Amino acid sequence: MSRSHARDYVQLHLVVLAWGFTAILGKLILLPPVDVVVWRTALAAFCFAGVAAALGHSLRAPRTHVLAMLAVGAVLGLHWVLFFWSARLATASVCLAAMPTSMLWASLVEPLIDGSRRWRLSELLVGAVMVGAVWLIYQVEFRYWAGFSAGIAAAVLAAFFATLSKQQVARCTHWSVMGCYQMSGACLAALLARPLLEKGGLPAFPDAASALSLAVLALVCTVAAYAGFMDVLRRVSVFTVNVVYNMEPVYGIVLAALVFGRAEFMSAGFYLGAAVIIAVVLALPWIRRWVER
Repeated sequence: MSRSHARDYVQLHLVVLAWGFTAILGKLILLPPVDVVVWRTALAAFCFAGVAAALGHSLRAPRTHVLAMLAVGAVLGLHWVLFFWSARLATASVCLAAMPTSMLWASLVEPLIDGSRRWRLSELLVGAVMVGAVWLIYQVEFRYWAGFSAGIAAAVLAAFFATLSKQQVARCTHWSVMGCYQMSGACLAALLARPLLEKGGLPAFPDAASALSLAVLALVCTVAAYAGFMDVLRRVSVFTVNVVYNMEPVYGIVLAALVFGRAEFMSAGFYLGAAVIIAVVLALPWIRRWVER
């Protein structure tokens, strides 16, 4: 592996580590999940606008590009609503265990959207194994079926977001401009979804402790992680990103156990199912070479 490729992988792992911390912050913030997304994306949009201005990048763009970025941001906003909702309905560990399935959904979605490649037998075989592991988790932790289901839906939207963002990155739009519009779209989607999910039309204001956690969530886990993600996405495939992304539950489950203690401990069957999902996706590059050979 070249030095530039190694640097990309290290950068990706740091991004994934920050993302792994989001479920923990989502449980610490004493606000409804949709309100967490509203405040997170609003703060991030302002930060991205400031970064774009500081770097000399204009927010002006063709109307079609602006609408496309807002639409992709709406997908991201709904993903985050389901993500935090999953953590509230179940636990941070259950929520994070569903996220690796985004690799399977990306393998199915990417060829349909951009036509860059066909479905591969190795990915479909891995998908079948992952379905079995997901079924195992449902069986042994059925009490958390609602939270795990919300996590699966969030993973599907994450696959769509990564694939659509890959196309927008290819247009050479600077990540700060993309971030500003996508976070604005995510904020609008969360605001529109709020009356359907919570009482009242306006989001609640956070207390002092939740405001601090929201600041960390917006600045570190959103702006900084997004910048690193978009930078790497210019040089690596969506599939590679999703393979590394599957380390998120490893980082997140360990961090959740350290922060919340016994409340995050699951049954042995849960960890077996999660381990199967993570091990298979990490082994996928070798599986692909074996199948192609």
